[in-house]
Amino acid sequence: MAQITTNNPATRETIATYDLMSKDEAFAKIEAAHEAFLDWRTRSHEDRGEILRKIAKMLRDNSGRISEMMTREMGKLLKDGATEVEICARIFEYTADNGPSELADEERTHSGGKKRGIVTYSPIGVIYSIQPWNFPLYQPVRVLAANAMAGNACILKHASICTGSGLLLRDLCLEAGLPEGLFDVVLVDHDVSDEIIKHDKIRAVTMTGSDGAGRHIGKTAAEALKKTVLELGSNDAYLVLEDADIDLAVKTCVAGRLYNNGETCVSAKRFIVTETVYDDFVEAFVERMKSAKMGDPTSEDTQLGPVSSKEQFETLVEQVQKSVDGGCTLLCGGDPEDDPDGWYYPATVLADCKPGTPAYDDELFGPVASVIRAKDDDDAMRIANDSRYGLGGGIFSKDEDKAIRLARDHFDTGMIRINSFGAADPNMPFGGVKDSGYGREHGGFGMKEFVNAKAIFLPS
Repeated sequence: MAQITTNNPATRETIATYDLMSKDEAFAKIEAAHEAFLDWRTRSHEDRGEILRKIAKMLRDNSGRISEMMTREMGKLLKDGATEVEICARIFEYTADNGPSELADEERTHSGGKKRGIVTYSPIGVIYSIQPWNFPLYQPVRVLAANAMAGNACILKHASICTGSGLLLRDLCLEAGLPEGLFDVVLVDHDVSDEIIKHDKIRAVTMTGSDGAGRHIGKTAAEALKKTVLELGSNDAYLVLEDADIDLAVKTCVAGRLYNNGETCVSAKRFIVTETVYDDFVEAFVERMKSAKMGDPTSEDTQLGPVSSKEQFETLVEQVQKSVDGGCTLLCGGDPEDDPDGWYYPATVLADCKPGTPAYDDELFGPVASVIRAKDDDDAMRIANDSRYGLGGGIFSKDEDKAIRLARDHFDTGMIRINSFGAADPNMPFGGVKDSGYGREHGGFGMKEFVNAKAIFLPS
C-alpha cells in the first residue's frame, strides 16, 4: 500500500507514516460530507457561528500542541506558529461575527421597482480544498471558516508533508462540536485527487499553490463545470522610492523576506530600488540579511529556520545558481552547507537581477532576495508590473498620498502594503491577479465565493 511519510526538516528525522486512501475510501468521505451538509445547511447563521467560536477557543487552548506540530512538519519558527494559531482563531471569530450580515437575505425590487424580490446566498454543497504546506493551519482554516458559515461542507487535501497538521485540525474541530463529516481530510495521490474534483457531490474547488498546479486543477475543474478559486504563487515587488525612509524600508524588507523562513506567497521577494537611494538601501539591507540568526526553529532567538524539505532546498539551490549564471551578482549567502541535521538555506541577496533569470521572473520560495535597480519612481513602478504574477506588493515613500495613488491606479496586483509588511487580515480581501490566480478570501468576500446567489421574484 502506498504511503505518506512526514519528516522534520530541522533534523531530517521521520515523524510519521500514513497510508494513502483508495478512491473508494476517499469517495466515502465525500458522501459522508454531503450527508452532513444536508443537515448543516438548515441551521441558522447564528447557530453556525456559535460552533465557529468554539473552534476558535479550541485552537487557542491547543496553541502549543498545534505550533509544535507545524514546526516539526515544515520547520516554521515555533513563535510564528503561535501567531498563526491566533490569526486562525481570529478568522473563525470574524466569520462568526460578520457572517450573519454578509449572508443575510437582501430585499430588492423588480419590474421597474413595482414588485418585491429577495436575493438569498444559499449553500451549494461539498467544497474541495487543496492546500499547501507553508501555513499548515491557516491555509485550510480560511477555507473552512468561510464555507462552514455559508452552510457548505469541506473536504481537505493537505500537502503531504503536513499531513499531521491537517488531521489535528479536523480532530480539534470535531472536539469543538463541528458535526462529524462536515469537515474531513483525504490522504490521496494526484490521480485520485483529480477523480475527487469530478465527483458529482463536489460542487466547487479551491486551491493554493503554484501557478503550474493551478492550471492543472483549474482545467480539471472547468471540464467538470466546477467553479474554482485559485490563490497561486507570486514574486511580490517592494518599491523603495526616492523619498523613502531608508531605515524603515530596510528593517521592513528584511522582515518581509525572512518571514516564515521566506516561504510565503506574499513575502517581499523583489526589491526595486530607485537610483538615488540604491547604494544606501543595499548596503544596509545586505548587512541586516547577513546578521539574521539561522538555527533551531524552536529557539526563541532564531530568526531563520530550515526550508520545508529536501525538494524545496534543492529547488532554491538550482534557482540561485541559474540566476548567478544569468548575470545576477551574489551579495551574501547562496552557499548552503551540507548540514546533516537539516535543510538550512542562508539569507541570500542577489543584485543586478535581469529578465530571463529565476531571480527576476520566478518565485523563489525561501530566504532569497532579488534586488533590482530602477532609474526613478516611474521606472520602479514599470519594473514592478513587469511580472506574470500579481498577488501582493509594497511601496516605501514618505508621501503617503503619492503611494496611495500608485497603489490604486498603477500597481497591477491584488494587495499593496504602504510603508509596512504583513501577510493577511480577516477584514481585508486576500487574492491576486494574472498568474497569481483569481477569487478572493477574507473580508467577507470568501463567504460569497461558493454560494448560490438565488433570485426570488414575488408577484407584488
